[in-house]
Amino acid sequence: MFGFIGVGNMGSAVAAAVCKSVGGHRVLVCNRSPEKAQAVASQLNCGVTDARTAAQTCRFLFLGVKPQGMEALLRELRPVLQETKPVLVSMAAGLTTAQIEELAGGNLPVMRIMPNTPVALGCGIIMYCKNALLTQEDEQTLVAALSPAGMVDPLEEHLMDAGSALCGCSPAFTDLYMEALADGAVACGIPRAKALKYAAAAVAGAAQLALETGNHPGALKDAVCSPGGSTIQGVRALENRAFRGAVMEAVITAAGASGDLGKQ
Repeated sequence: MFGFIGVGNMGSAVAAAVCKSVGGHRVLVCNRSPEKAQAVASQLNCGVTDARTAAQTCRFLFLGVKPQGMEALLRELRPVLQETKPVLVSMAAGLTTAQIEELAGGNLPVMRIMPNTPVALGCGIIMYCKNALLTQEDEQTLVAALSPAGMVDPLEEHLMDAGSALCGCSPAFTDLYMEALADGAVACGIPRAKALKYAAAAVAGAAQLALETGNHPGALKDAVCSPGGSTIQGVRALENRAFRGAVMEAVITAAGASGDLGKQ
């Protein structure tokens, strides 16, 4: 069984992916708000439970609570966890597998995952790392269960905060970029609804082209920049305003903030 403690936006999106993979009859959800848990269960056609029962009955236990709430949750469940020894799957930014294991009482297999919001559509990224107690068999089971969410890829734990900034935070950065693209188009006379639709489609298409061709983004950019053309003039305007430097700084700053969450 797969249990989910905490089914907010991200937890419910990951639960939806697991339901697609293993079937709702093998998934139990619970939440601080029972009404929220019931709503998610109805949507996913899975079961509802409480945190203690989930810890008692589920082989794989997803922890969808905020980093600040993890210690209290695991302290409360520690006696049960030490008895049943489930695989703990943490979605809390900044908390290492060692911290999760220690909070749960030690000697427990732990996987740490960092999903991003597009997992709700099956086109997201879930980076993960694990402690030494997670068996290869359980790792493969979890990767297969999560695969409907999109790309599921291992990453060394010391890089998870950077990965969180790149994949977890970047949808917000990209949303900001799309909004700015649309605003520029509106300033040029395009109706806002069309501008937003065109901006989103352009960003999605550029990303898909990079993924499918495997070409370096710089090469894809160069292919559009004709000598003396409009695109290179737009690129020049972005570079004059330190566009790439600002994006790099956003990722570096977000990575530092993610690491700080585990120290609070």
